[in-house]
Amino acid sequence: MTEETEERTEHKGLKKGLYLLPSAFTAANIAMGFLAIIWSVRGFQIVAEKAEKASAYFDYAAVAIGLAILFDTLDGRVARMTKTTTEIGVQLDSFADVLTFGVAPIVLGYSWAIGAVYNEQNQIHGIGVFVLFMYVMCGAFRLARFNLQALRPRVLKEGSAHVDKKNFVGLPIPPSAGLLASIIHFNPMPLNHYGEAGGYYAILIMLLMAVLGFLMVSTLRYSSFKSAGTGRSSIYLIIGLAAFAMGVWLYSKYVLLILSIIYVSHGIIWYLISLLRKPKQEEPEITEQNLDTVS
Repeated sequence: MTEETEERTEHKGLKKGLYLLPSAFTAANIAMGFLAIIWSVRGFQIVAEKAEKASAYFDYAAVAIGLAILFDTLDGRVARMTKTTTEIGVQLDSFADVLTFGVAPIVLGYSWAIGAVYNEQNQIHGIGVFVLFMYVMCGAFRLARFNLQALRPRVLKEGSAHVDKKNFVGLPIPPSAGLLASIIHFNPMPLNHYGEAGGYYAILIMLLMAVLGFLMVSTLRYSSFKSAGTGRSSIYLIIGLAAFAMGVWLYSKYVLLILSIIYVSHGIIWYLISLLRKPKQEEPEITEQNLDTVS
């Protein structure tokens, strides 16, 4: 075997190894979703007797969802940087998102809030389960629409939202799950610990999940940050990431909650600003010629 052949073989092996990197991050995403579900169920088992110990499990589950968001971001970035995007990787990533950002958050939300406060005989309990189910449906529809737009970048029919690489159409499911996870990470104590007030808090969580589901299937624009770090802005991205990492390390409860609220709300703010900026149609001036035409 010649040296040139050996170099080609090593290069081919290296290329195959690069294809495993995005899938490895996706696998880590799935693992975090799996652990979040396990810890949520474990916390729900002891929520009535040992609220403080249950809060630790809920906090673990919330942190796992936060780490899954990091892995989900990295797998796409790595795939684009190494040019190792594959069809099976795209599909695997979508299934991972359904598990980690669709199923895991509702199990956590149910165990921490609805199931901890209301029993099955209570009508509010049934409403809460229905809201959580609709959240999963909206999340699945959001992912299906995203995959369809990625495969068919052109407008499918008149009136369809135009695909823009810089923006997402509708709230992505990872930050939607991230907002709930950041709330629970901020206060992991189950809501049954707060007595009668816990019931009102649980209703607020239901309303939040309903709003998040609506935002996911809406056509509001949310920044994708895919162009961040290109050109001269790369130095600012590095500084920003360093500041974010230090902030999370020191004040994770506050930093993650504030950033989650900012991202989820910025699409609504952009929409309201766009409505205010729309030019009003100027009324036609009344002239003698117009009067003659009307008469």
